[in-house]
Amino acid sequence: MKRTQIKNALTALILLISLSAFSQKELKNKVVDFINLLPIENASIYIQNTTIGTITNADGKFALNVPKEFEKDTLVVSSIGFKSYKTPVDQFDNTLDVFLEEDVASLDEVVLEAVPRPKTGNEIVQRAIEKLEVNLPELPYLQKGFLRHKERNTKEFKWLIESAITLYDSSFVSGAKRNLKINVDEVRKSYDLRDVDSLFSYSAYLKEKTRVNLKLKNLNRDTIATKSLVKAIKWNDTRVNGLKNLFKGKLNIVRNVNMKRALFGSDMLENHQFKLDTVLVDDGRKIYKIQIDKSQDFINLETKGIFNDGYIANGWLYIYWDTFAIKKIEYNLVAASPAQKTRSKSLFGTQLNHKLVMTYMEYEGKMYPNYIYYETPKLVNVGYKTEGKVSDVEKERYNKEERYYYTIQEILFTEIVLDEEKIVESLTKKWDADIFSPKPYNKEFWENYNTLLESEEDEKLIDDLTKRSSLFKEK
Repeated sequence: MKRTQIKNALTALILLISLSAFSQKELKNKVVDFINLLPIENASIYIQNTTIGTITNADGKFALNVPKEFEKDTLVVSSIGFKSYKTPVDQFDNTLDVFLEEDVASLDEVVLEAVPRPKTGNEIVQRAIEKLEVNLPELPYLQKGFLRHKERNTKEFKWLIESAITLYDSSFVSGAKRNLKINVDEVRKSYDLRDVDSLFSYSAYLKEKTRVNLKLKNLNRDTIATKSLVKAIKWNDTRVNGLKNLFKGKLNIVRNVNMKRALFGSDMLENHQFKLDTVLVDDGRKIYKIQIDKSQDFINLETKGIFNDGYIANGWLYIYWDTFAIKKIEYNLVAASPAQKTRSKSLFGTQLNHKLVMTYMEYEGKMYPNYIYYETPKLVNVGYKTEGKVSDVEKERYNKEERYYYTIQEILFTEIVLDEEKIVESLTKKWDADIFSPKPYNKEFWENYNTLLESEEDEKLIDDLTKRSSLFKEK
């Protein structure tokens, strides 16, 4: 064999080995309740003893890329209240649905404990808060994840951003404002087809930046430069829906219990009551299901420049029986005070102002964020609504189908980095948490990156948004 042929053969062999090392096996399927045959949403799908995983969408479907090195490991499909399904990765069948059976907790065992076991919902939650220092990370870590940010009105999607992000946290006991960072690594999709017309944002922006307090009725869209309006809208986007607010604010309920006036802080029972509902099973472990209910005081998120007061909370908490680690939070804030009820009805057409779901994964004995779902209503196309006769243009502006938006942010974390050298190295780079800044698309990066599978409804709306975006760019 000639030297050139040998060189080519070696090159091909090295390439083949390289491709094999980085090849992935795609697992995709649907998770279904065995009894009623309904899809199970937010079921966990992961490789045992790793942080590689995903969750099911509203249709019970999922897709997961698994590196070839883990093909002999165990795939786990689990959901609270059901028996887990386990199988080797290389034996998973993509053509057959995964059926989960209900699981019932056994409470007849007798265990002698040094510390009496709490019996009421309030006592269980208080014990879980006391245990956070033990159950949450005590050392710095990085997490890699996927973000989907979307806005829509009642008819169609108006805005979509999909990004790969990195989260750094120094530890649970450190304050989040100074010791938590977020970076947007890559962007997969970024479509913004919102109409540039939000006098409400412009008015708030003027008040914040220039201390000029102009009433909406004194503002005229025709006299405001579009670039000034865009600047105000971007400022409002960051203020309301920026990642820093989500991670460093009160709604990061478990992580930020030590912050001033935290939702689950020392005065937690003044605006929350917790009722033990039942005990379920999660992947073979008993878990408390606890109802979140209102108490005597209203809840205030204390968002700067926004009336975010006058709420009551409802939802559910899931806390492990053995460790008192918090596995899942379903948390809603509903308008309750007269002022907030009036505001929410007139501005948004809904009383539900904040809907939050947070789940946690256990890794090496500590609980890390796994999945976050955050939904909040939003008002656009706002101007002064006259009580007199209005023009056709003004009627369109006040059309509820066009006027009211709601924003949804979903984050799935799929990798935890505990290596000290990698963490220190990451901190030497510039961190940028701005999800609204466009970035070039890196096809190679996204080929094997785990993302959240869209629901069938979302997939259609996103396809429609993509087509409308293409037409918009051609104009």
